[in-house]
Amino acid sequence: MEVFLVPVGTERYELYCEVPEEPHESEPEPSAGFVKRLVHRFKTMIAEAERERRHGRPEGVPPGWISRMKARTLRWVAESIAEQRLLWHLRRQDAATFFFPDDLDASRANEIRRTQLKKDFEKHRFWLAIDSVGFVISGALMLLPGPNVLAYYFAFRMVGHYLSLRGARQGLEVVVWRDEASAPLSDLRRALAFGDDAREHHVRAVADRLRLEHLAAFFKRAAQTS
Repeated sequence: MEVFLVPVGTERYELYCEVPEEPHESEPEPSAGFVKRLVHRFKTMIAEAERERRHGRPEGVPPGWISRMKARTLRWVAESIAEQRLLWHLRRQDAATFFFPDDLDASRANEIRRTQLKKDFEKHRFWLAIDSVGFVISGALMLLPGPNVLAYYFAFRMVGHYLSLRGARQGLEVVVWRDEASAPLSDLRRALAFGDDAREHHVRAVADRLRLEHLAAFFKRAAQTS
């Protein structure tokens, strides 16, 4: 796995990765266990959102309002999991290559990575606790007719935060990191001083050098919040 320390502001960095699309294999939904079924549905939805983000809506899908709502939901999911995508993949790794700007000292880059992962761990642990309480409270709505949408909302958030928490812990305690200084990442820092058009052109050129398909969109979002 390759993880990039991307400069997105003055002394501000974000961790970023792109993972090759895995062949889609339809797995049967577990027949028992609410949590197992929930995790299965969560992973299925995320996989579908990833395919939607990469390839767009499949041909032949009828353009009805249900399909439009589903497509809009999948696009929202794909965009909202940018940070968690890295952590979800990281939880299955025991080694990774860490690319950082070559104008940054390696010890400083590693400190930034550890600090970011610690913040992620604390944040997802906090929200896992909050959403767990929300899920328990929403159980009271089971007495009402119809699907308990609120319970499913909290349940899906619980799964996401739990997987993210595991990924952050894996990155802090298990993963062996191999450092790699990167000139293109240092060059990316220059884009912060450019206007919109020049910035976009420069970032796309750097993304091509790094062979990162979605870096430009990630940089645009992250730089806007800096």
